[in-house]
Amino acid sequence: MGVTYNVNIEASSRSYRISIRPQETLQIFVGMFAIVLILELLMLLRSIFSGARMIRKTLRPIQELAETAQNLTTDGVFTPEQLEVLAGKLDDINATRLDTRIPVSDTQSELKTLASAINGMLDRINESYRSQVRFVSDASHELRTPISVIQGYANLLDRWGKKDEKTLQESIDAIKDETANMKGLVEQLLFLARGDNNTMALQIERFELSALAVEVLRETQMIDGGHDYNSSVTSVFINADKSLIKQAIRILIDNAMKYTPSGKRIAISVSDADSYARLTVQDEGIGIAPDAVPKIFDRFFRADESRARATGGTGLGLSIAKWITERHGGHMEVLSRQDIGTRISIMLPIAPEG
Repeated sequence: MGVTYNVNIEASSRSYRISIRPQETLQIFVGMFAIVLILELLMLLRSIFSGARMIRKTLRPIQELAETAQNLTTDGVFTPEQLEVLAGKLDDINATRLDTRIPVSDTQSELKTLASAINGMLDRINESYRSQVRFVSDASHELRTPISVIQGYANLLDRWGKKDEKTLQESIDAIKDETANMKGLVEQLLFLARGDNNTMALQIERFELSALAVEVLRETQMIDGGHDYNSSVTSVFINADKSLIKQAIRILIDNAMKYTPSGKRIAISVSDADSYARLTVQDEGIGIAPDAVPKIFDRFFRADESRARATGGTGLGLSIAKWITERHGGHMEVLSRQDIGTRISIMLPIAPEG
């Protein structure tokens, strides 16, 4: 039957009883969580299958090239024997053997240029394939952690939480936190997936970058009183998707907040540098190790795994900021010193006058 909490209230010579059954509420919550988890797993599986379709589509030109070569006659540039050798080598290459290459030295001189071009294309396909495999593997690993935490608290509830109110509340809070983290991770994954597939349309408009930076800084100060914020901005206009640029600025400031001790300074500045607008977020945080700086834009990369887990980082924020910046024709610059701080700049083309 479960535990029922009863509260008796006397009012106006009448007696009222309020009964609460936390188990029923918890069952509803667990059911909703199970639905969300199933949907997220389905989305992950869908991305895996769409990746396989993309690889098959990418390999189709190679198959068509082999078929075309086989259909050429002796009236063409190459002899049938030459084309048969090339087609045979192409037939040995498939999605499971993308590291296979056509030996250029063993290929007839007339076909060396074609073989080299095919090998270059295979290099790009192989790198894209391996990158996607790593991405799916990392995403699965990141989703496994919150799922394990939720499963652990569910087991705790099953054993002791039915009669222990403190355990019950602790488990509910933990499950809610992990669900929120998982939701944020899935949203970031979907953002990057749409970006990779070029299905995200930009809403380009002309606006003042400095005003947007000050707006984001003001919003940050409202929720974070533990750091010393200041700004130095110059009026600079750009043509860009305002919401995406705002998201990139928030990512930089959020990173500075996570890795800067309380009481230290975080500064944001906007200036013009030749034909670019420079937006910089600088902190007095823990800094980044020199060997880690080139990797900070890699998906799921964390310079400090334990600290990132404690601060709730997913390792996708800077990847998203980099994608947004490059999608607008810009680039990012990083300067960091351990125990001194980090400075990250977004460089975007300045909007023409008028």
